[in-house]
Parts: sequence; C-alpha cells; structure tokens
Amino acid sequence: MQTEAFSEVFPLFKGANPETLEWLLSVAVKHEYPSNRVVLMEDAWGNAVYFVVSGWVKVRRRLSPDNSVALAILGRGDFFGEMAILDESPRSNDVVALSPVRLISISAQRFIQTLFKDPQLHHRMLQLMVKRLRQTNIRDQLRHRPPAVKLANTLVELVENYGQTTDKTCEIFNISDQDLADVTDITIEETSKIMEKLQAKGWMNRYTEHQVIHLLNLKHLMHLASQ
Repeated sequence: MQTEAFSEVFPLFKGANPETLEWLLSVAVKHEYPSNRVVLMEDAWGNAVYFVVSGWVKVRRRLSPDNSVALAILGRGDFFGEMAILDESPRSNDVVALSPVRLISISAQRFIQTLFKDPQLHHRMLQLMVKRLRQTNIRDQLRHRPPAVKLANTLVELVENYGQTTDKTCEIFNISDQDLADVTDITIEETSKIMEKLQAKGWMNRYTEHQVIHLLNLKHLMHLASQ
C-alpha cells in the first residue's frame, strides 16, 4: 500500500509526516483471516496495534468458554489494540473476523516510537481516542431511551464510520441481530423485531446471500436516532 492510500484509508494517519508513513509501512506485518476466525487472542493484547484494511471485525468479551458478548464492531479504516499498549494492562477480550479481513499490524515498540517522533500523529491519536470516548458517553446517555432509538443510533454510527455510500443507499456488513443487540445493549428479540419493522417500512434491506445491509432511508433513520 502506498503512503497516500494509507493515509486516505486510515484517518489516524491524515496529516502524518510522509517519512513516518513510509517507515511504518516498511515495518508493518500483513495478515489475512477468513470469517469467524479469532484474529487477536485475549493474551496477545499489548503486542501490537492492528489496522483494518478491509472487512469487518468485532471485539468481544469472553464470559465463559461457550458464551461471549460483542463490545464493538469495527470496519475498514479503524484500528484496535492501542489501549493495551498505552496502559499496559491485561485484557479479557478477543477480536473475531465477521467477514474475510485484511489487517496490518505494527509492533507495540515501533508504534510508541512513532508517536514520540511525530507530534502530528500523536495529536491525531488523542483526537480519535476522544472521539471514541464521546461515542461511549453518547451510548451511556441513551441507556434509558427506547430500543428503536438506541438501535438507530448504532446503525447510524456504523454508517458514518464505515459505510459505503452511493447515490441511493448506504451499505454496511450484514451484522447479526445478536451482535447488534450486544453493542446496542438491548435484547435480541427487540433487535429482530425492530430490524423487521425497518425493512417493512422500506428503510433498509438485508441481503443475506451478499452479507450486506442496504440502508435506503438514512434521513429517517437519523431522525429516529435523534429522538
């Protein structure tokens, strides 16, 4: 991947020194995983930062060997593993590929070195971490809102962060009702019912065979999310 394409895909690197990007790409390690493969085990957090070049992953917390809950859904242009590097604490989470994914990783030591050398990158990192904190605060504020409002917020956030937009639709990965329910903090029964209603209204279409959700009326969805 060329440095220009790298900075276009990953907002973290917009405005970064081209020499910094060239060096990062020279030391980055490429990874490819099929759907449903664990791409980062809980005992590997803190070893490297991972960047999603293509595809979708979920961060999940293992509650037991047979039970887990999705904490976040991430797509192209996002990254994970940075918090474990910065606070050097153990994690009880892992990351699973929802679709075929391509990742690149940069070791913890090299990533920290880069942050120290490039103030612009350091500042951008802080901005994105604040953005994540703000999104977490918004979810907390929505805790007592109706399930449909909470789910609409989740879908809008996924579109804004990772959606592929055309003239008529916004496309995201066909995330399961269970994962949407976990991330939104509502029940799977509520999630399934709301998704069925959104499809009946013509606001979205779910294409299981192509593993995509087409959001056909983002304006109405955003209005619902704001209630």
